[in-house]
Amino acid sequence: MNDQPRDDVLAAGAVLWRPGVEIAVVHRPRYDDWSLPKGKLESGESMEQAAIREIREETGVSARLGPWLCDVRYTVVEGRKLVRYWSAQAMESSDFVPGREIDELRWVTPEAATGLLSYARDVKVVERFGELGPPTSVVLLVRHAKAGSRQDWRDDDLLRPLSPNGRQQSDELARQLALFGPDRIVTAPPVRCIDTVGPLAHALGLSIDEEPLLGEDGYWDDPAAGQARLYELAAQPGVTVICSQGGVIPDVVEAVAKAATRPVAVDPDDVPAKKASTWVLGFRAGALVSADYVPQPG
Repeated sequence: MNDQPRDDVLAAGAVLWRPGVEIAVVHRPRYDDWSLPKGKLESGESMEQAAIREIREETGVSARLGPWLCDVRYTVVEGRKLVRYWSAQAMESSDFVPGREIDELRWVTPEAATGLLSYARDVKVVERFGELGPPTSVVLLVRHAKAGSRQDWRDDDLLRPLSPNGRQQSDELARQLALFGPDRIVTAPPVRCIDTVGPLAHALGLSIDEEPLLGEDGYWDDPAAGQARLYELAAQPGVTVICSQGGVIPDVVEAVAKAATRPVAVDPDDVPAKKASTWVLGFRAGALVSADYVPQPG
């Protein structure tokens, strides 16, 4: 998945699902059509923020994002429009209140949704959701934010802190990663990794567990053990944030992609891991089913 696109009109939405598996479809009286929850970005919003806000406004449901599904482009009066869709799990809901924008909400099976939705482009989004299925777990594999200069640091490199720019990135990451509803946070030992996820842990009231096997020193002593540890974390239901280093992330992503039981769009010769970036890894039954690269927020 690329960075924020440059189409004329940007919008975001989701296949919102709940155990069953049922997905949400909404009726828009203005157009007399059935659609997936979606809407245009507001000023200053990221695509992820817009998707969660639109879900809440159109359905009354608090949700957490999962894997990216696809981008849909089509022409509107204002020009070219792009809608970015995620899988999103319903977490809490209030009573649906009909309004001028949305006057009916239905929870239906994906198969029933394809017969109800008004547009072929929405049907294709649901079909993509069906291909992946709802994930049983998600791992957010984050590279630490920018740190101070290695050359200028005279102490133990494990203690090298974030730079002012890195601290800003960690705050932006906290806002972005919170949209995925993390259940736990794990980090490599360096202070710059711990401090990268500190604002997220504070915002969500979560503890931070250190895992040396996922730091550069511990990982390269025994890469198989580091990969096994990632699978152990991925076996836990829900969402796990792991903050690691640039010398680890490409190798881990390549390894789990090669071990996937179905093709996953990862180029083994080009696994990016820029500072403050995130790999969103979706798992089903312990196997990788999706891998989306998200550049640094902001």
